[in-house]
Amino acid sequence: MFKFVSPGRIEIVGNHTDHNHGKVLVAAIELALTADAQKTDDNVITLNSKGFPPVRVDLSDTAKIPAETGSPQGLTRGVADGFLKRGLKTGGFRAEAVSTIPVGAGVSSSAAFELLAAQILNEFYNGGAADRVTLAKIGQYAENVYMDKPSGLLDQMGIALGGATYIDFKDAEKPRIESVTPALDGYKIVIVNTGGDHSDMTAHYAAIKSEMQAVARFFKRDYLADVPPREFYGSIPALCGRNAVGECNAVGGRNAVGGRAVLRAAHFFDENARVEKAFKALRDNKPPAFFAAVAASGQSSYKLLQNCYAPGDAEQRIPLALYMAGRVLKKGAYRVHGGGFAGTVLAFVHESEFDAFTETFAPVFGRENLIVTTVRPQGAGPVGK
Repeated sequence: MFKFVSPGRIEIVGNHTDHNHGKVLVAAIELALTADAQKTDDNVITLNSKGFPPVRVDLSDTAKIPAETGSPQGLTRGVADGFLKRGLKTGGFRAEAVSTIPVGAGVSSSAAFELLAAQILNEFYNGGAADRVTLAKIGQYAENVYMDKPSGLLDQMGIALGGATYIDFKDAEKPRIESVTPALDGYKIVIVNTGGDHSDMTAHYAAIKSEMQAVARFFKRDYLADVPPREFYGSIPALCGRNAVGECNAVGGRNAVGGRAVLRAAHFFDENARVEKAFKALRDNKPPAFFAAVAASGQSSYKLLQNCYAPGDAEQRIPLALYMAGRVLKKGAYRVHGGGFAGTVLAFVHESEFDAFTETFAPVFGRENLIVTTVRPQGAGPVGK
């Protein structure tokens, strides 16, 4: 038996930028999926995870099965297919897993599952030859194709690499990667699970990506990362269907791409700059500058990206949590976490304010939904390697 671990992740700054080849600051966390696995000779993957139905995938057929879309079985099949498409080997194994990652809480339980399966296949059948970036891309492939979720690569990369990492996805095939060690003494990382299921929010996530790409196509580019920021800012009237003197263009009308698409694109460009500031602040050990970047990211996600609640959602649990955080926290920072629309808020809470934070949030969201974690230095892989 061999032991493997695959952690969850927090997105620190870089909200909805990866799918348009932008920049992110991400970290693996101590919440993790752990499994004891052994190689088998039956070409079948069997994975039992405490509290979940067993997964069984016959690798004689790795083609997508529509009925499995979004399920652990489908993701496992997708990971195996991703291996084969890259000329890597697959084979059977049996694993018994236990998870401390809350499902549906926005810390990438699905990506952790993908990277667990990928690491086991890599170790058992490829001698560990596939590097972490390749394994992350295989996980993304499984999520994009076998889960129908048009996500970028942030989740899988953060989990695969471990620690806190700056990533620039402009060259998607060879992203620029730099690690950084957070020095935030006196602060706790708190994830607030505000409730609500984000598994049915795929259409809202997809709209962010497609609207950003609509702006990119206006400039005859595929992704916003390929559009010079000055060109975007100088073209907002045209993007809204107006010419240089404010007259309505005959072609495209008043809404060439739509106001929300323009706002989301503005968030993208501003967020890229914030990632740089946050990374530099962490590297230079300047917590106030780091927290300022995190806070600004949260405001931009709320106002420009508009992913703090879904249209028609009267509960608005994330906005409620953000309002409450603003009342109790005078230090640190807080923001919507991950995909948004439902799910979690990320907060950096100073020890002097932690009790007040807990006393404020526990009665509303439940003490069990205040998750304190730390950055995990190691990414997904065999324990001890």
